[in-house]
Amino acid sequence: MIVPDQPSDTASVALHYDELDLAYRRIWGDHVHHGYWRRGDETPEQAAGQLVAEVERRLGIEPGHRLCDIGCGYGATAADLLSRHDVSITGLTLSAAQHRIGSARSPRFTCLLRDWLDNGLDPGSFDGAYAIESSEHMTSKPRFFGQARRILRSGGRLAVCAWLEGEAVPAWQVRHLLLPICREGRLPSMGSREDYLEWASTAGFRLMDYQDISREVRRTWSICLARFSQSLFSDRRIRQLALSRATTSRDFILSLPRLILALRTGAMRYGIFQWEAI
Repeated sequence: MIVPDQPSDTASVALHYDELDLAYRRIWGDHVHHGYWRRGDETPEQAAGQLVAEVERRLGIEPGHRLCDIGCGYGATAADLLSRHDVSITGLTLSAAQHRIGSARSPRFTCLLRDWLDNGLDPGSFDGAYAIESSEHMTSKPRFFGQARRILRSGGRLAVCAWLEGEAVPAWQVRHLLLPICREGRLPSMGSREDYLEWASTAGFRLMDYQDISREVRRTWSICLARFSQSLFSDRRIRQLALSRATTSRDFILSLPRLILALRTGAMRYGIFQWEAI
């Protein structure tokens, strides 16, 4: 597991998303996660929706199910699922900016401004849960899985999309790619596929499926970098955000080229896990 010298805490994760709220929505959109390119000719919006579809099919959703969106962002994934399924969804986010938007999504979506590791949800009260690129921000990943198992009924599904440390990553890639990505992206740590399997098993989950989709998602960052570069000239508010010394999270801009290189070299992988609560 990759751990920076000064790991991020919950407050810094919340500040990151509040400060970069404008940039995330203007440069990428309300889906604060990668796109998934099956054919290669999809638009970024279609690709983002296709990643949601990959999570959706792993949840085994049935009418009346209660689902939990762990790290729900702006609630865009929940809105997609609610448009196709007669279910209810409870989402949790640390960001007040995301909570304001998520709270207005749907009467069947409850958006909570709350730390997942201290979520206060009732034990065994959900049929399924999903975390799309939010487990990386957890200060304790074993507790992340422990809480997921606690709120799921036996037989409930958990789907997780995660940024992962690659296998046998050279020291220079750890030093110049993965550790800076963790610091700049406010990731307290980055686990490997094996780490996730161990944490989930210990918490009481049985692995149903794992898929590495690094190649299918990596185009996300090239598009973000191109859009950001263009926005520096065309969008005054993005330019102010990038240049303001008062914005502590602006160093994430440096991670855009790092993420491109990390996914292309295999230093970082992107995986989708499917588990069942036992």
